[in-house]
Amino acid sequence: MHTSFSAVPQAQASAPLPAGLLDGLMETAGDAVFRVTSGGQIRAASTRAQRLSGVEPGRALVSLVHEADQAALRNALVSSVGSTEPAIVEARFRLGEREVCYELRIAMLDSGDDAPILVIGRDMSAQQATEERLRHMATHDALTELPNRVLLSDRIRMVIANARRSGQGFSVATIGLDGFKKVNDGLGHPVGDAVLQMAAGRLRRTLRDSDTLARVGGDEFVAVLPGTFSDGQIKLVTGRLMATLQSPFEVAGHTIYLGASIGVAVYPDHAEDEVRLITLADTAMSRAKETGKARTVLYSPRDQGPPEHDISLEAAMFNAVREGEFLLFYQPIVDARTRTIEGFETLMRWKHPTLGMVPPGRFIPIAETNGLINLLGAWALKAACMQIRQFQEVAGRELYISVNISPRQFRSDRFLQVLDDALAMSGTPGRQLVLEITEGTLMIDPQHAESILTKMAEREARIAIDDFGTGYSSLAYLKRFPISVLKVDRAFVKDLPEATKDAAICNAVLDLAKHLDLSVVAEGVETEEQLSWLDTQGVHYVQGYLTGKPMPANVALAALKENLYTALLPAETRTVKP
Repeated sequence: MHTSFSAVPQAQASAPLPAGLLDGLMETAGDAVFRVTSGGQIRAASTRAQRLSGVEPGRALVSLVHEADQAALRNALVSSVGSTEPAIVEARFRLGEREVCYELRIAMLDSGDDAPILVIGRDMSAQQATEERLRHMATHDALTELPNRVLLSDRIRMVIANARRSGQGFSVATIGLDGFKKVNDGLGHPVGDAVLQMAAGRLRRTLRDSDTLARVGGDEFVAVLPGTFSDGQIKLVTGRLMATLQSPFEVAGHTIYLGASIGVAVYPDHAEDEVRLITLADTAMSRAKETGKARTVLYSPRDQGPPEHDISLEAAMFNAVREGEFLLFYQPIVDARTRTIEGFETLMRWKHPTLGMVPPGRFIPIAETNGLINLLGAWALKAACMQIRQFQEVAGRELYISVNISPRQFRSDRFLQVLDDALAMSGTPGRQLVLEITEGTLMIDPQHAESILTKMAEREARIAIDDFGTGYSSLAYLKRFPISVLKVDRAFVKDLPEATKDAAICNAVLDLAKHLDLSVVAEGVETEEQLSWLDTQGVHYVQGYLTGKPMPANVALAALKENLYTALLPAETRTVKP
């Protein structure tokens, strides 16, 4: 009834409400109901209201509530006088030894006496308890009752704010249980859950009250350690954490031995925001697991893996596609003996309006992850097939174009259709196209690779193994797959001819290629000594800074037109082709 109660203005009331009706209204309208004078004194109270501490006729209503709520209640009582709309305010009343929060609806009522204000209170205890449970569920891990990632981030931001004021650093430690997977797999998830609860309890008891311990998923915990930043402090705390987890866990009749790997990042030495600190601590923890487990690793830039997935850079990439910021450069592939350009490798570049030339090592992994590589790869393949025709017109002879195919592009169901479209649109014969694929790409799914490579070969496109010798190096695929070219990675070329082991590897590749009737291209050739040695050993083609850096199409056209690379040869070996 109280939820639909509204004030009855005195001007509209034809007669005061009967006393019996008022009494009934007070007993049924809410959890606590008062009739109050215009000055705020209590004249009457419902039976349930009388249970509150201090309720008696003549006492000021505001005197019954918490001091912090008195001003708001006083203002609500004043504003209700003469108003047609009820005022609503929350206030805390004392009930025995505890405080109970009520939502009070205050309105004028034509009572015909000196208590025209009706105050209807609704007990908010149950609602507040529900809201508190929901807040707790949103910020805590259901299994261990520890803070989750949401609350962890908030706590770290608070510690960062305090650290900035005090000038004192702190550390964030990621704790991963070693061998936990065997518990879930061997003994079942109920036992695993019990172990996690026990581990959480041990870690919590080991830390100080000022520290924060959170569970961030699976068998990983994060500890925020204010004031802990020196090597000695970190060693002491992490040593205690590791020790408490090394004691056996007794669960359901099982004795379980685990350990922990811990990674630590320090504010502000390593990072100054909560996301980065957690990320770097996690990186260090992964390093600890990789290097033997049951140890603590303090983050070092050397532990950093591949470039992080830069969200802002990813957004800029999609914009770059729309704005046409991606370019194709071409690196000459030349005859090792005559230095005549025989073809070009197509290389993708990104010229950002403010960042300048973005290294492929930054944007290619992101494109591979988000699928944009399929769009970029299809464009590069079609553009390269069109470009080779212009190169040939200037050179007056047949050339070939080499295009890198990414792992995701190679696995795409549409790859063969993209290849067909590129050849048909450009009119380029398949024999003038070399598709470079890494060993790792082929070995992910050899059966699929064999099917696709066979269909590529049916189109007369040649297959090159890029970076040969640095991947899986399975010689079986050289027999199984229709491969035409091996590209010797620059890692085996850069120290030639002095490096005897590199020389032996190159000779083995050349001997292998000779018996399998494969062409060989040596990458990363930068000196005359390297080129001379490779030529002597029978390498067919080379590419590198010595014979041409990656260049825009117009520069490549000029190189072909002026026969630049043949002009570099000694006179006795120079061969000028038309």
